[in-house]
Amino acid sequence: MGDALLAPRTLGSLTSEMARVLAPAFGPEAESEARELLAALHDMPRHWPLLERGSAMSTEAWTRALDAASRRARGAPLQYAAGRAAFRHLTLDVDERVLIPRPETEQLVEIVLDLTRDHPGGIAVDVGTGSGAIALALAAEGAFAQVVATDISRDALDVARTNVRRCADALHAPVSLRHGSLLEPVAERGLRVVVSNPPYISHDEASSLPAEVRNWEPAVALFSGADGMAVTARLVREAREALGIGGILALEVDARRAGVAAELVASAGAFDEVQVLLDLTGRERFVVARRGGEQG
Repeated sequence: MGDALLAPRTLGSLTSEMARVLAPAFGPEAESEARELLAALHDMPRHWPLLERGSAMSTEAWTRALDAASRRARGAPLQYAAGRAAFRHLTLDVDERVLIPRPETEQLVEIVLDLTRDHPGGIAVDVGTGSGAIALALAAEGAFAQVVATDISRDALDVARTNVRRCADALHAPVSLRHGSLLEPVAERGLRVVVSNPPYISHDEASSLPAEVRNWEPAVALFSGADGMAVTARLVREAREALGIGGILALEVDARRAGVAAELVASAGAFDEVQVLLDLTGRERFVVARRGGEQG
């Protein structure tokens, strides 16, 4: 007993302790899951726990890691268990108040950056910002005069506010957080970009979602009425009035309804060059258009 109490608290012994906590849920994968969770907690590469097994761990780090392992064993997604997620070049705080940023949304940012790279300036608006991922990536990598991030959830904006502070040194444009539904909090007109990963899952489809999504991620960011299209339809109408001529509308959409989303944009009567773009797995995932004609 005394020897156990005196045993050094190293990264290797912490990995083993975490694996014991994770074993009932992950079986033979418990140790690799423990290493991945540890790496996420410390914002380090996945191989870090193996390379630094002998490194001493503080009591605070030890306790935090075991708490994270307990949450993971209870079914929390890895990012929620760790309390952070990687997004492009940023590391963001995340929890159950916001969606976990995903690779598809990183690609949405890349699309916007590609379409605006030759035309710096203007205001970019990230609608339904959640953790602030899109807004912060655009402010860090783009050349906008300002980035505005809106969300109907005050809880989500609290998370985004933390991330604005966390990422402050990487930002090249100010980020303004605004509470409200879609573009309602944005009085400015002539916007350069409106970008969004809106809720697009039908309420009837909830039971088909993975448990990690259905039981943990915020419903307000997942589900929409009208077969998943209600929020997107309203956003298209609002973007039509808010974008400047030549401004970009860029949406992440349900791959099963990309054609429907593109029709909504085309039928709004104000957009040119409506395109459906593929994600890295070949699915129809993005709808992009340019505001044409005269406003009003």
